[in-house]
Order: sequence, then C-alpha cells, then structure tokens
Amino acid sequence: MTDVSTRKRIWGWWFFDWASQPFHTLLVTFVFSPFFAAVAADYFLAQGLESEAAKAQAQSLWSLCLTVTGLMIGFGAPFLGAMADTSGRRMSWIVGFSVMYILGSWGLWFMDPAGSNLWWMLISFGIGFIGAEFALVFINSQLPSLGTKEEVGKISGSGFAFGYLGGVISLFILLLLFVEQGNGKTLIGLDPLFGLDPEQKEGTRAVGPITAIWYAVFMIPYFLWVRERPRVGQRASFGNAVSAVVKSVKNLRHRSSLASFLGASMLYRDALNGLYGFGGVYARLVLGWEITMIGIFGIVAAISAALFSWLGGIADKKFGPKPVVVTSIWVLIFVCATIVGMDRTQIFGIPFAEGSGLPDIIFFGCGMLIGGFGGILQATSRSLMVRHTDPDSPTESFGLYGLSGRATAFVAPALIGVMTVATGSARVGISPIVGLFILGLILLRWVRAEGDQEQEV
Repeated sequence: MTDVSTRKRIWGWWFFDWASQPFHTLLVTFVFSPFFAAVAADYFLAQGLESEAAKAQAQSLWSLCLTVTGLMIGFGAPFLGAMADTSGRRMSWIVGFSVMYILGSWGLWFMDPAGSNLWWMLISFGIGFIGAEFALVFINSQLPSLGTKEEVGKISGSGFAFGYLGGVISLFILLLLFVEQGNGKTLIGLDPLFGLDPEQKEGTRAVGPITAIWYAVFMIPYFLWVRERPRVGQRASFGNAVSAVVKSVKNLRHRSSLASFLGASMLYRDALNGLYGFGGVYARLVLGWEITMIGIFGIVAAISAALFSWLGGIADKKFGPKPVVVTSIWVLIFVCATIVGMDRTQIFGIPFAEGSGLPDIIFFGCGMLIGGFGGILQATSRSLMVRHTDPDSPTESFGLYGLSGRATAFVAPALIGVMTVATGSARVGISPIVGLFILGLILLRWVRAEGDQEQEV
C-alpha cells in the first residue's frame, strides 16, 4: 500500500467519526434528548403528576430506553465481531447498520409535541442508536491496520477531534437555521428553514432527518477510500462465532491486564455515556434551559472536545494512553461531583444570589471539561485497546471492547432511573455516575500500559 493510499485510508476512516458524530451530539445529548424530556415532562404533567414527579418520570423513561438499547448492543457486539472476523467481511455489516442509523434517525421527525407517541419515538431512536454503535465496533476494529502501535493513539485522537468538529458544524446549522426558540425564531432571528412550522416544533424535529442526511452524505469518503481484502474460503456462522467469543472470554483468565482493562472501561465508559445521555436532560429539567441554550452549550462542549481530543492524541503518543486515561477520569469525577452538588439556587449548600447567572456559567465550564476530557477518554481508551488486540481477530477483540462498553450500559441509566425515582430529584438522580468512575479508576491499577499481547494463548 503506497503512502498516498495509506493517507486516504486514514482520512476515509476519520470520515466515519465526522459522519456519525451528529447522532451523539444532536440526538443523544444536546437536542433530541432534552426535547424528548421536555415533551415527556409536559405530557406527564398533563396526566396529573406534580412538576418534580413529572420531570422524574420523563428522565426515568429516557433511562429505560438507554438501558434496553445498551443491553442489546453490549451482548450482540462480540458475536457479530467474531462472525465478521471469520468471513473477513466487515463492509456488508457496516452498510446494514448504516441503514439502521439512517432510518432510526429519520423517524424522529414524527415526534408529536403533545407526547402522544413517546414510545414509538424511543423505538425509532433505539434503532438508530443500535445501528450507530454496532457500526462503530466494526470501524474501531480497523484501527490497528492504520498504523504502528505508537501511531494509533494520534490517529485515534485526530479521528475523534475530526468527528467532534463535524458535530459542532452540524449543531451550528441546526441552531442557526432550524431550531425554534420560544418566539418561534431561530437563534439568529430567522423563521425555521423550508417553511417549517414552529408551533409544531418542526424545526427541532428536523434534527432527525438532518442527522440521517449528514451521515448518508459524509460516509461516501469512507466507502470510497477504506478497502479490505476478505479472506477467502471461510464461512461465517453464528455457532462458530459463539465458540470464538466463549474461547476469548475464557482466555481472559490468562490475560489479567486485558481483563482488568475491559472491566475498568466497562465501568468508566458506562459512566461517561450516562453523562452524555443525561447532560442535556439535566440542563433542561434542573436548570430550565431552552433547547437553543442547550445547543450553545453543546457547541462549546464539542469545540472543547475537538481541541482536547487532538491534544490528547499528542499526549498519548508522548506518555502512552494509560496515564492520559487516568487523568481524564479524575477530571470527570470532579465535574460530576460539581453537577450533583449544584442547582439553580445553590452549590454544595452555598446559596447563590437571587437571579444569579453563576449556575449557568459553572455548568458551561463543566460542559467544556465533559466534552474535552470525555473526548480524550474515548480516544485514548481506543488506543489502549489496540495494545491488547489480537492482530488475527481485531473485530472480535473490539467486539469484546464493545461488550465492555455496553454489557453494563444498562447500569448507569438504571441507577440514574432508580435514584431519580427514589429521591424525586433529577439532579440527585445522576449521582451514581461518580461511583462508576471511581470503580473504573480502581481497576485500572492492574492494567499494563503497553498491553499484554504476548500473554495470548
């Protein structure tokens, strides 16, 4: 493979991050999730619940969706990865999950602002989310083939930075031209584009089709530039995939570093996904922000994530991924504690002046740190996984990585749901995230910074 084709292949691989990031930026975190939470809270309020109870019920419903999809993704990823490794064909899987991504995203256009079809919208979101996460497993498995062990950290960090930049631009487009504020105008005072009806929240609902179109267009460079040579003469079967995964799981007892890393990442990535999944919901239900305000917050967080992910890639190359992962987790623990200890009137029991803007300023600062160090944590974790990856079965290995990131993906949303119901507070409800980060940090003590491939049996 020539230098030019190698560069193109890396750029093609980066374009998946650019194409897929709007699902996480626009749907999971900053636009659709708070919009869904607001619609659901108003719906439950109209059903006779008190205000705080309605908000708690809305957050619990969202947590149920993330719990169910997390279970499906976590337990399906390693088996699909093993099947792809056996056949040597990943592209057909990526195409299939891309279709799920597009259809699920597009379906969110049909969200009823009155809340009559909440369950159908959760199903549509779930289809798109499953497609996005399964596709990511196969994309991640291609990382070891893009460079040496020393190079993949920078490649991974640059990919995340490029993806977050795409998320920022898509969020800009949505806020400036589509999402309506309380006065029916967009952030720059325009009517929503294409004559969309602000009364029916069509500008905000357009987030689904825009996410789908963005993905379909920007996946073209990936499919043009990323090529793989399938291994001939091997047929994939679910039975063989199960056997391969069972063998890989059994072999973990001989690979303490990998086992510890998968356990640690299972916990801290679950906590991070919880932060992403409920950050916009928190801003809407606890601080009372409008969607446009949450969107501006998202822009700040995404720009921070792009910059920090790039810097994290440089730090990864210089120091290795493990110390960068540990530092990122400590910062996120501090941020989570701040968010749990704050509401519109106080922080850690210290009252704000009436009408103070400090809660908004503090949460903006938290958003920069969540975006920045969350991006670093994802990129460097992917790099650390490469150091533990079997070069003969990278998709299966990253399937286990996907399993570790999703096998307990129901835990954070479920704990948040239980805590929210138990306390009746959307703010206190997110406190279990701190404990998950701490447990992940403890398990990292047994992870070897350079991996343990030589211990494979």
